[in-house]
Amino acid sequence: MKFGLYGTNAHVTVGSPEIAEAIIEANGPLPEGAQDKQFEFSLKVLTEADRLGFDIILFAERHLGADLTTWAVAGAIGSRMTQIRSMVAVHPGLWHPVMIAKLAMTLDRLCKGGMAINIVTGANEAEFNMFGGTAMLNDDDRYVRTCEFIDIMRGLWTNEKFSFEGKFYQVRDAEIRLKPRNATPPEIFTAARSNGGRDMIARTGDWWFLDYPKSVKSTDEMLHSLDESIADMRRRMAREGRTVRFAFNPFIHFGRDDESAFDDAVKRITAYDKEPDSSKVRVRMLPAAMGGCIGTPDKVRRQINRFSEMGIELVLFKMASGVEDVRRIGEEIVAPYRS
Repeated sequence: MKFGLYGTNAHVTVGSPEIAEAIIEANGPLPEGAQDKQFEFSLKVLTEADRLGFDIILFAERHLGADLTTWAVAGAIGSRMTQIRSMVAVHPGLWHPVMIAKLAMTLDRLCKGGMAINIVTGANEAEFNMFGGTAMLNDDDRYVRTCEFIDIMRGLWTNEKFSFEGKFYQVRDAEIRLKPRNATPPEIFTAARSNGGRDMIARTGDWWFLDYPKSVKSTDEMLHSLDESIADMRRRMAREGRTVRFAFNPFIHFGRDDESAFDDAVKRITAYDKEPDSSKVRVRMLPAAMGGCIGTPDKVRRQINRFSEMGIELVLFKMASGVEDVRRIGEEIVAPYRS
């Protein structure tokens, strides 16, 4: 089993006084000689994750917000890691694939652990409009565009020169004079629920982040949903003659039992809200609890074993992030799977 975590930033990280302070700080100048607090905090958390043997960091992207730009953060932090891989979120329709192919090769060669790309086909439409892109949220052609985007990147990574004629992109004799650090190009991770999205993953993806309906009422019901999704994807893979690996990103939080762990997670999440409403957060968090990773460490280990038996090979955790949180997950979860 491989283990990952989200990089800390303003729109992903909850329950962190450092991030709460950084969001306020982002609206003004820094003291002379200082670095952004988001970056400083993220470096501390991820250095600890690297030391503890986590396999991959997902640097999620939010353009319209206080987040630092993902490519800059992934390069600055990933280059300081000793083994962990850096995965960067990318939105087709906002970036050109030739530019991303070059950025990816740069990051891949900066990071000792290499890099991967998380393709995000759904996105915040306001962000796309502001930054000059097109989201195509209600159009299945966005999956055609994404397939072309991925084909172009891979073509540039594996050929001296590459041309492409598609519906959305036309490339003539493009070249990237940097090649991947390893013989295998960076892997493509993505998530999708729709029929068109699943076909796209079967055709082009290396990893699929599984999801489940937010209406599930129990962990067993959630696992049944994941089983059905895996079986469906395996049928699509067989038609394409390809293999896609399975990943899952549950929320994790420890406690002496399920109830106290859930209560503490809600408390952490609302700690820095201006007007906290724990009752609404509890309702919003209930589907996350169905993931089975909120409770005692022993319960979480048993749940990860169930994921492994299903064919899931990577668990990438959402969490209330801090150095101590990462340290405990590393000691209670990652270390036992490495021994």
